[in-house]
Amino acid sequence: MVVLNRIYTKTGDGGDTALGDGTRVRKHALRVEAYGTVDELNSCLGLARLHAGGAVDADLLAIQNDLFDLGADLCRPEGGDAAHAPLRMTEAQVARLEAGIDAMTSQLQPLRSFVLPGGSALAAHLHLCRTVSRRAERLTVALSEQHAVNGSALRYLNRLSDWFFVAARMANDGGKADVLWVPGANRA
Repeated sequence: MVVLNRIYTKTGDGGDTALGDGTRVRKHALRVEAYGTVDELNSCLGLARLHAGGAVDADLLAIQNDLFDLGADLCRPEGGDAAHAPLRMTEAQVARLEAGIDAMTSQLQPLRSFVLPGGSALAAHLHLCRTVSRRAERLTVALSEQHAVNGSALRYLNRLSDWFFVAARMANDGGKADVLWVPGANRA
């Protein structure tokens, strides 16, 4: 259980922060950028949930919880001795996203054009989540080139942006209200 009885500690006043294993790094370290972007994504999801209801809201809440798991995974370097086992993303979390993508996709018509971010308020927020998710993925891939990263964490991020894309289409009346790209529409 987490107990936060003091919000500021002053330990980061010099520009460094502690990772989950206690290691001190600069606040702009790639690992901090990766899990910080996951935190940003979670905030974007909070905004999206203002426009969601029912099963969609429940799915978004589950993803928000997963994102805290993902942040915990990324802030704790692989290996090393620890007083307690690190929290790691699992393939079951990836499989849950895949099942959701498949279920939503089965209700959508195939695309014949790229989709512009927009449509309903929920769809627009989900597209924002999609792009922030992609940035988190890029940063995590870059981190994985320098340090060991849980493969399930990488797969989760890769599927997550796809989940947001398909969910945005569902939020646009099952894709009927998608805003489609018209190549070269404004060139004349």
